[in-house]
Amino acid sequence: MPFQHTPETLALSEARKAKKLSKKLIQSNEPRLLQEITVFRPWLTLHTETNRCLPIKVLTWNLLAQCLVRRQLFPASDCLKAGQREPLLHREILSHNADILCLQEVDRLEQLLPVLQKAGYTHHFRSGPGKLHGCIIAYKAQRFSLVAEKVVYYDEERVRTDGSELGQRGVSFNTRNIGIIVALKANNNQNDSLDIPTKGPGRDFGSPYKYCCRCNLTRQAALLIREVSRFKVGHAVEEWPCIVAGDFNFPPDDPVYSLLSGDELLAEQQAKLSASYVVHSTVDHDVLLNTGKQLLDDQEGGDADDPDVVIVNARNAIPADGLLSIPELVTLFSSQPRVRSSYDVGLADYLSRNFSITTYGDRVQIPPGRHGSHEPEYTSYAHYWKTVLDYVFVLDPPGRYCQVTGILSPFQAVDLEPGLPQRRVSGSDHVSLVAELVWPQIHHINDP
Repeated sequence: MPFQHTPETLALSEARKAKKLSKKLIQSNEPRLLQEITVFRPWLTLHTETNRCLPIKVLTWNLLAQCLVRRQLFPASDCLKAGQREPLLHREILSHNADILCLQEVDRLEQLLPVLQKAGYTHHFRSGPGKLHGCIIAYKAQRFSLVAEKVVYYDEERVRTDGSELGQRGVSFNTRNIGIIVALKANNNQNDSLDIPTKGPGRDFGSPYKYCCRCNLTRQAALLIREVSRFKVGHAVEEWPCIVAGDFNFPPDDPVYSLLSGDELLAEQQAKLSASYVVHSTVDHDVLLNTGKQLLDDQEGGDADDPDVVIVNARNAIPADGLLSIPELVTLFSSQPRVRSSYDVGLADYLSRNFSITTYGDRVQIPPGRHGSHEPEYTSYAHYWKTVLDYVFVLDPPGRYCQVTGILSPFQAVDLEPGLPQRRVSGSDHVSLVAELVWPQIHHINDP
């Protein structure tokens, strides 16, 4: 009797073939189509009239650095080894043919860079001091040329001109995080030139409390926008649009999102900010390590179950630490241009004319008239955390207003179960965001 495969032997045979294919892809650096079927994400076209301007497609994605992968953090994942994840990452990056890539938590450059170079990208990689992963801004060399670049080292930036060196920095937690800013000149059309900052995440799995406390995240976001403004003035590119993309490590109802987008702080947001005014042992080495002490009084609005309140290896801030007060933060943000989120704008536009897509505002209440309710339902979805952290913000130059012409449809929660990374969905615990943007040219009275 001839041998007949059983379902078990067929499955074993397919698994062996998939393993060989993944190994071959890694060795050749060629992101070919894998056998795993990914969840389909349709492209949502919002506008087709671009007023003679070429749209710019930008992708942002936190790749989840391999050096940060731990099985205990991602118990539901079916692809944690580099050989399993990298073909998925490379395929996703290239599949959208984006003009600009903003990538965070990038390591194993020897695998990724040949893929980008073969696809026609020029890249700029930078990492924080002592970090094993960093950020990349890559762009199509055929379309753009580099004019200038700057790295923002958040821990070292000054927020005051008086006081001690530490007080001038006003830092709560040394994160070693960075932001990269590049100015790109369009090769064929000056009107398509732009500035691109990307922000690396505040994630450090070794941190004794929720990655990076809220007042420190607020400081970093304000510094990034401040440094973008200074960069534009310093290089005489104030008339260029700006795309600010990356993993910002805060959700749409967070105080930082509201400050960036120009919304007034709600009372509960101010309370959350106030509860995070501490100085960590990475800044003040005299703080006792591993005490696990609750430093904030529950009678002052604290909650022992809130990871932003139960803080260890830290002490309460004092005036000499120089941390910006809430009024000072509001003033700093108010002096900078406001950002707009391409997904908050794009999904609001799409949902006004089409079938429903579940958004962040469907699961977290955001008062009417405030920004953020139309962000994706989730951009990071792991076993232990499920939230929105990633954005494609824009800063409009004088007299020009960004039009979001298309976005990649966000995943719905059911697509992301039982938690990323998953072969059929994403090789990272984050999902990519892709937006197509255009800044129509300014037409004067005498223009044809």
